[in-house]
Amino acid sequence: MGLVMRIDVLTLFPEMFTSVLGSSILKRAADPALHANKEDGPTDPPVSYHVTDIRDFANDKHNKLDKPPYGGGPGMVIQCQPVYDAVTTVESQDDRPATRILMTPQGRTLDQSLVEELASHPRLLIIAGHYEGIDERVIEHLAPMEISVGDYVLSGGELPAMTLIDSVVRLQKGVLGDETSADFESFSPGAQGLLDCPHYTRPPEWMGMKVPDILLSGNHGKIDAWRREQSRIRTQQRRPDLLNESE
Repeated sequence: MGLVMRIDVLTLFPEMFTSVLGSSILKRAADPALHANKEDGPTDPPVSYHVTDIRDFANDKHNKLDKPPYGGGPGMVIQCQPVYDAVTTVESQDDRPATRILMTPQGRTLDQSLVEELASHPRLLIIAGHYEGIDERVIEHLAPMEISVGDYVLSGGELPAMTLIDSVVRLQKGVLGDETSADFESFSPGAQGLLDCPHYTRPPEWMGMKVPDILLSGNHGKIDAWRREQSRIRTQQRRPDLLNESE
């Protein structure tokens, strides 16, 4: 039995995570029954999810934790104390230190190298802010890693948190059906940081378009060379900046 990666999420909208964490690969990754019945022997599931409602730590009778910003302006700001109490309470539930993460458009852009780094951590604690943001003082005190999913603004950190979770979980051992699946995807080490090559399946001809002959040849050496070349061509056409980074 191996150690289970623990992923905590702190959010004002825990219901948003129910269907995402309960579907497809993310569901299978945390399903104890699935991993208990493996042919080569039972194992712990690779991950466990723990979603906490920050409202449970509100300090007024209406469970309200957002207030107007000092200095005026639009929107509401989440108060310090509920966020701090939520983080410290959740962290106390497991002896392993948590890597604190705040999803924010002001953070470091999430890319595959950062995903691979985070995938090696035993525990992640993700704070999904909302409204105009979180009081800066508690951010400074907790000092989380600040991560963005791109140069645009969403209504909250929930969708970015889901993106981060999906990208990290699929790299955990035992999650994907083929352990090498993630090794050759776009941006991965197996693809030398480039885009993935095009893929094909049955039928061999569809609407007059045929599968490249090389893929039907059975010559795996030539197929591998073709895929590497197609990866480079596709990267040159769509993301030439990646070619410069890989050289």
